[in-house]
Amino acid sequence: MMVGSLAVHQNLYLITPSNNPIQWSEQRPREQQQASCIPSLNQIKTIEEFKQVHAHFFKLGLDQVPRHASELLSVCALSQWGDMDYARLIFDDIDQPCAYDFNTMIRAHVKDCDPDAAVRYYKEMLERDTLPNNFTYPFVLKACAQLLGEKEGAQIHGQAIKFGLETDIYIQNSLINMYGKCGEMKSSSKVFDLAGTNKTIASWSALLAAYARNGQWNECLNLFMTMNNEGWRADETSMVSALTSCSHAGAFDLGRSIHCSLLRNISEPDITSQTALIDMYCNCGRLEKGLDIFERMKIKNVWTYSVMISGLAMHGDGEGALQIYSRMLKQGLEPNEVVYVGVLNACSHAGLLKEGLQCFDRMRFEHRIKPTLLHYNCMVDLMGRAGKLEEAHKLIKEMQVEPDEVTWRCLLSACKVHGNFELAEIAHRKLLKLNSQNTGDCISLSNMYAQAKRWEDAAKIRKDIANRGLSQAPGISRVEVKGKMHTFVSHDWSHPQSYEVYEMLYQMEWQLRFEGYSPDVSQVPANVDDKEKRQMLSANSHKLALAFALLNTGNGSKILIVSNIRMSRECHEYTALISQIFNREISVKDRQRFHHFKQGQCSCRGYW
Repeated sequence: MMVGSLAVHQNLYLITPSNNPIQWSEQRPREQQQASCIPSLNQIKTIEEFKQVHAHFFKLGLDQVPRHASELLSVCALSQWGDMDYARLIFDDIDQPCAYDFNTMIRAHVKDCDPDAAVRYYKEMLERDTLPNNFTYPFVLKACAQLLGEKEGAQIHGQAIKFGLETDIYIQNSLINMYGKCGEMKSSSKVFDLAGTNKTIASWSALLAAYARNGQWNECLNLFMTMNNEGWRADETSMVSALTSCSHAGAFDLGRSIHCSLLRNISEPDITSQTALIDMYCNCGRLEKGLDIFERMKIKNVWTYSVMISGLAMHGDGEGALQIYSRMLKQGLEPNEVVYVGVLNACSHAGLLKEGLQCFDRMRFEHRIKPTLLHYNCMVDLMGRAGKLEEAHKLIKEMQVEPDEVTWRCLLSACKVHGNFELAEIAHRKLLKLNSQNTGDCISLSNMYAQAKRWEDAAKIRKDIANRGLSQAPGISRVEVKGKMHTFVSHDWSHPQSYEVYEMLYQMEWQLRFEGYSPDVSQVPANVDDKEKRQMLSANSHKLALAFALLNTGNGSKILIVSNIRMSRECHEYTALISQIFNREISVKDRQRFHHFKQGQCSCRGYW
């Protein structure tokens, strides 16, 4: 007879999830005497001790008693010192495994990150006509999540419905998590909605994590605010998901309020929460605040160091990133692949060619980390920015992995900066061979031709874009004002304050002309006069977001603009002058890094 996850064996004993046997009113005296000779399984510390105790059970014949067999299996499979090979032998020796035994094996294989085996035991459970229960499905669904097996998970979802367990909130939460990890956000959200009034904080946390994992930052933040408005108290996991979304969306005000909530409700935030805070502050342009949290942390792991290194790299502080890297090594932590991606990026953004080459060698020869495509792309970018174009091309040809679009795009971008047409054309041909659908690749080469007044070549590239049916992804700029994100695209009139924004834009242009500013129209690939080219540049997404921020924020307040494209030189010069004229600090996070403008100067010092 099955009661939840509790299995009654021979109408004598009840096995509980805590692995502690509860006796019924009767017990055979002989078995009681035998049991008194066996040491407690809870006191075992090693697999060797367990095998000795198991031998006693076997000698007394207790290993065939369902109650003792289940307990032996559970302790061997789920303990930190456990041995899954030995646990499988115990399981195979059980004549008629019950649901509790199958649950133990499924759970243990999930714990050991062997989801294939967990799913196999579930299938065997059904084949042997053992009825799954509400403790079976959370673990088997977690196995599907580890496998990213949406198809298998959907089938198991159907079986849970068949057995009448679809309203169990623990199973529903597991389904939200499974569908989310498999990228099936519609299914994940649907299960969340079906939970209705049965929702727990874990339900909200699972969907928040799913949105964050799938890059749906706005949806995550909207759900987080809905949860708060409905009176739910966010747990630490929910806050981490929201902080991650704030980090990517550039939502500093909301991220700061979540930090305050974390401090009010959690006495000692764990290392994951503190690392998420560092990431949020660094990605929202508050590097000094991220560093402050980092320095105050008593315990740091590799992930913490990696986030701090990447944050410094994003802000162009290569030397600071290398100092943090050195501290990590002194602490005795072993750097991984992700750490070195951050280190090499830091060297690239700061122009530290010598240091970058040394770190690349140290990664390969001292720490025995085989370079991945990400590492090679960082090196190509580093060499290209430093003007070592031939060396970068040579590295690409000698790479141990096949170069991808990003590899050739890094070389093409460097060629554009340094005016190397020969290698730019090689990179462009390689991108065409890879069937790149990124319009920006063609536009980069077209702009090079336009700047060199090779109009026929520029027109040929533009014609190729049209023939291939490529369309350029619109530049999008976002700015946060009073806790709300505002999004702009070029020549956008959809915003409620559009009239005021364009009036502000006109005033900015007038003051810039007064200062002698004239926009660089040399890279505008259009066969029109300079006046029309200037109009094309005048209301791009970046300038609209900047005008809106100046219009709606007080004097002295910092401005943060987040853009999905790399900042152009024309926008860079424009923003530097605006920061001087209006006496405002302006931070811009483009596709690659941060630019901090103050009094007409940028933190990148013209190197990006």
